[in-house]
Amino acid sequence: MRLADVAAAAGVSTSAASFVLNGRTDQRIPEETKVRVQEAAARLGYRPNATARTLRTGTSGTYAFVSDFISSTSVANAMVRGALRELDAQGALMFAVETQGDADMERRLVEQLMDRHVDGMIYASMFTRRTVPPALTPGVPLVLLNCLPEPGAADVELAAVLPDEVGAGRAAAEALLRAGHRDRIAFLGTFPEGMSGGEQWGGLHPLALDLRLQGIGERLADEGVALAEAVPVTGWDVADGQEAAEGFLDRVRPSALICANDRLALGAMRVLRHHGIRVPDDISLVSFDGSQLADITDPPLASLALPLEGMGRRAAARVLTAGIPATTELLPMPMARTDSIASPA
Repeated sequence: MRLADVAAAAGVSTSAASFVLNGRTDQRIPEETKVRVQEAAARLGYRPNATARTLRTGTSGTYAFVSDFISSTSVANAMVRGALRELDAQGALMFAVETQGDADMERRLVEQLMDRHVDGMIYASMFTRRTVPPALTPGVPLVLLNCLPEPGAADVELAAVLPDEVGAGRAAAEALLRAGHRDRIAFLGTFPEGMSGGEQWGGLHPLALDLRLQGIGERLADEGVALAEAVPVTGWDVADGQEAAEGFLDRVRPSALICANDRLALGAMRVLRHHGIRVPDDISLVSFDGSQLADITDPPLASLALPLEGMGRRAAARVLTAGIPATTELLPMPMARTDSIASPA
């Protein structure tokens, strides 16, 4: 079905039908004419030729979301959902592709997306890290999501959207200080020498841990307090939290424990319960990520939540904006509850 067929059915010129169906506002078309054209298009099943419109306007109305492991990760994929909802609200289409951390696959996918004339790209990471952004066609905006460029990896400064991990670390320490904790605050989840994000994530190094520890240390230092213990882990899952907690509870009994993520905190809670140590009566517990695990523990965990969907929305909003400022936007990580925090026993 051609545009000329729609125009004939509506009794208008082809140019008038084109103006109506493309949403043009620079020509004065009577409302009655617009209705006739739209009804004719619906009746005939007419759909505009997207390729022709791209050639005519220079824009395709499509955007790319390129990530490493986000789409196949049950929690982090909220970033995809946020970007999709924001772009859809603006009438844009989103292509989401995943590279699994493979540089060759990433290069091929980016080239194919550029061949399809996407109007912009969101380049995202499953966890906060340094990366080498792709080189795009000049004039195609790029926004980094949950990642920063390696030093010297980009010719120009780029827009980026990340969680405020330092602020979250400060907030975790603040919650414990406000409850009266001072001299026996421990942290569970530091990196052993040479440890990375894990083999399943290509051995990439996450920045979040360093930034969270930085925020904790800064806020405690404000009060003349230091961490009593920093406990290394061998991984980031529940079993790793159990193993680490078993090892250090024989040596030290903190009044409060900050865990690097909710999985480690759940493992620590199992060990504490096994030893008859109550949360929060005997020991306060704080963690990060705000995952569903924080809701199912007893008591529910005080956890600083990653604003994943909000990050996706903000990245999409920025890639839609002409002349994106090359700034890094940090979204706060809220703490929804404090059930696992109490005054020192």
